[in-house]
Amino acid sequence: QVQLVESGGGLVQPGGSLRLSCKASGFTFSGYPMSWYRQVPGKERELVASISSFGGTTTYADSVKGRFTISRDNDKNTVYLQMNSLRPEATTVYFCYVKIILYDYWGQGTQVTVSS
Repeated sequence: QVQLVESGGGLVQPGGSLRLSCKASGFTFSGYPMSWYRQVPGKERELVASISSFGGTTTYADSVKGRFTISRDNDKNTVYLQMNSLRPEATTVYFCYVKIILYDYWGQGTQVTVSS
């Protein structure tokens, strides 16, 4: 069965950094693009970043370009989101995501709080 287990969230001061991790299992990790989403209050989840199967292509939401970096280690079946220069508006739950043929899979979410 597919599992996405996230970690790395927590409390950080404005301007600080966090690195989120998503450990995947139950599928051929290197065969699929991976993504990070975050919860927009009162709306759908927002795509933050995505990365191609071997890491050659990345995409970012305009709001995080230049500050967030998505990466992956296919030997560890893990995708990361490095978040720098964090702002209070980044405070929300972040989710790991993969679409495998007919199905969508989500991690449980990890809370990021940016506050003084």
